[in-house]
Amino acid sequence: MSEAREDSATAVSLRGDDDGRVERALHTNGFSLADEAEAAFVVAVGERALVETARERPERPILPVDVDGRHAVSRANVDAAFGGLVESDRRTVEHPLLSVTVDGDRVADAVFDVMLVTSEPARISEYAVRVGGDPLDAFRADGVVVATPLGSSGYARAAGGPIVTPGAGVGVVPVSPFSTHSDAWVVDDPVSLSVERDEGAVSLVVDGDRTTAVDPHVPVTIEPTDSVRLLSPPARE
Repeated sequence: MSEAREDSATAVSLRGDDDGRVERALHTNGFSLADEAEAAFVVAVGERALVETARERPERPILPVDVDGRHAVSRANVDAAFGGLVESDRRTVEHPLLSVTVDGDRVADAVFDVMLVTSEPARISEYAVRVGGDPLDAFRADGVVVATPLGSSGYARAAGGPIVTPGAGVGVVPVSPFSTHSDAWVVDDPVSLSVERDEGAVSLVVDGDRTTAVDPHVPVTIEPTDSVRLLSPPARE
């Protein structure tokens, strides 16, 4: 391997709120910091850095640090993880980006999850879910969340949803449903959410950020239209 190839293989772009541990671990394991165009991969520290980086659709794979989920490294384990990232061990997984539109107008891309949720605590509304244009269910609840595989281990999991494996689709989970017997689903077609009856203002929340209010019967469509590559942590971590 030439010196130029070695330099390229060990150059890393670092983004996010690092307290110094991640950068030190990179240097300890022979990596150097570089601009993204010259880097072998991007290290995104924290959920906000991962969301911003993924939405830019980088050509390089992303290694999430200090983010919930299987495809992430904890800040406490960065030394072991970086030590295992020799060039031959760099496996990647495709992660979907969800396009979110309200009444046909695109408002955001989602990396983790999309929620319709009442703006006031403990206010129940009625939500309808359609998949691929066909009705799936309707229920009274505080809200409903659609989660990517990466986001399925976060808020959706806390609401009672399943862990979704990469490539399986997205999870659809009612949030605090009024009924004691409610379902959650994993679907692989575009999802449409709507408020059938509201008892208070309902907000659209994308990756933790409130984006807009949603009126009754206005469709919110969520579908994977793109993807980014995540760098899987070494199995021995």
